[in-house]
Amino acid sequence: MLGNLGGVGAGLVILGDPRSARGTTVNEQVRVAIIGVGGRGSWFVERMPEHARVVAMCDVDEKRAGDAFSKIPGARKFADFRRMLDVMRDGLDGVIVATPDHTQAVASALAMRHGNPVFCEKPLTHTMHEARALRGLAAESAVATQMGNQGTSS
Repeated sequence: MLGNLGGVGAGLVILGDPRSARGTTVNEQVRVAIIGVGGRGSWFVERMPEHARVVAMCDVDEKRAGDAFSKIPGARKFADFRRMLDVMRDGLDGVIVATPDHTQAVASALAMRHGNPVFCEKPLTHTMHEARALRGLAAESAVATQMGNQGTSS
């Protein structure tokens, strides 16, 4: 299901624990949120496969994100990923984090705390402490996570 998003570099799933898999029917689309659509995240907006649907997009710079926002008019738009994750809590099957480096660990951690599988662009963290904290959080929350390397994760 979510593993098919690998075609866009967002595999969102490497199952270390089968409890992290969520079932969908054959005709149901995977609901994805993208954080950071004004920069690197715009790549994902343009390459989302047919079986996935972007339902929420977030960027702090509305002007820079304007082009990405206009490409998926039906998606909810947010300036604050914390608010987006709170509002969309039950309406997401996965989150792509493509923000500048200093917010990736924070956004990924919050998405995991909300029970969302996460695909995060590199570098995932700034410090080993952050990396270890995210590893523990992923295990604790039993959600699938993956870090991408701009095309090599697929």
